[in-house]
Amino acid sequence: MTERATPVRAAVIVVAAGSGSRLGRYTPKAFVEVGGRTLLQHAVESAAGAATVGHIVAVVPPQLIQRATDIVAACLASHVSPTTPISWSVVEGADSRFRSVERGLRSLDPSWDVVLVHDAARALAPSRVFDDVVAAVRETGDGVVASLPVVDTINVVNSDGVVTHPVDRSTLAIMQTPQGFPRHDFDNAYVRATLPDYTDDAAVFAAAGFRVLTVLGDSASFKITMPDDLVRAESVLESATAFGVTGELDTRGVLRVGTGVDTHAFSDDPEVALTLAGLSWPGERGLSGHSDGDAAAHAVCDALLSAAGLGDIGGIFGTDDPRFAGASGDVFVTHAVELLRAAGFEPLNVTVQIIGNRPRLSGRRAEAEAVLSSWVGAPVSVSATTTDGLGFTGRGEGVAAVASALIRALPAR
Repeated sequence: MTERATPVRAAVIVVAAGSGSRLGRYTPKAFVEVGGRTLLQHAVESAAGAATVGHIVAVVPPQLIQRATDIVAACLASHVSPTTPISWSVVEGADSRFRSVERGLRSLDPSWDVVLVHDAARALAPSRVFDDVVAAVRETGDGVVASLPVVDTINVVNSDGVVTHPVDRSTLAIMQTPQGFPRHDFDNAYVRATLPDYTDDAAVFAAAGFRVLTVLGDSASFKITMPDDLVRAESVLESATAFGVTGELDTRGVLRVGTGVDTHAFSDDPEVALTLAGLSWPGERGLSGHSDGDAAAHAVCDALLSAAGLGDIGGIFGTDDPRFAGASGDVFVTHAVELLRAAGFEPLNVTVQIIGNRPRLSGRRAEAEAVLSSWVGAPVSVSATTTDGLGFTGRGEGVAAVASALIRALPAR
């Protein structure tokens, strides 16, 4: 965690005034429990765990002012210290997110020169993200948003449901909270705002002519909106508990496991060369596929992606994308590792087992392990087995591969 700055000059507005009707509960969303605590509790504790936060204001439904006051007081009691006390307040929210944030902003003492806005619905956001946002605001003087890269294939679809063209996802990012701003400019942005239906505060800030930058967010900062999101949040908390993570949740340091499976048939074209486990196999019948058909490399790629919750090889690369026609396995594996690191993870080790009658791996196992390990940037162990003549692999019709990946969330910066 970032060392505490002196003096602490960042205030956080925790937006918790929404009804959360899509969650299917009678209780306003921020007061629904996950892991035995309300979303408001989780959000406040995450903000309070940041070294750079000195004040928290919770913006809540009018009928829940007293309950919110009790919750915030209890959350912050353990964070008060003689050197860096965290002050707090509770403010009555409005009928829109924009107006609720505005009320929270107006309640702040002018001395707070950096202001963060955080949705209670992103209850599991790690404390280190708050520190990263504050540090970036201080360094640049711009607005700063926690974000994640887009890993799914994105296409434009017309009114008839017809896909018209793909969108370059390298230019896209998923916006999260907290979002941070220099106080003076943020005040001006709210004064200039003409439409009360901005989707987030970065949009308000940008509409006023100010620049907005991004820092890396966290996969735990997903927005709890639908009932399935509550289930996911419970699962994240249970996983953190199982790995001994206590206090505020930070996925960095948590271990995750993923599995990948891939299958390719042998090609009928004698001109197709065999590539498997990153190696060329002269004289062997090749595998069919849109790319090079390297079932082992593709299984490794899927295992890495699934461990980080980033989808699968088909969804990210596309089996009909002409850019990957004939592409070798290293293209997929190395890009999967890049996506892992962009999402805040690193591979620790991978195992892959090749299932088939041929080629015979035993004499080249060490070579295959060296190649795959260089792609992954972590140890990869390779094994092989047959199916005693059973199934398509036993009949010599193709090759299958099963991989498991162990990854770790990167340590806090």
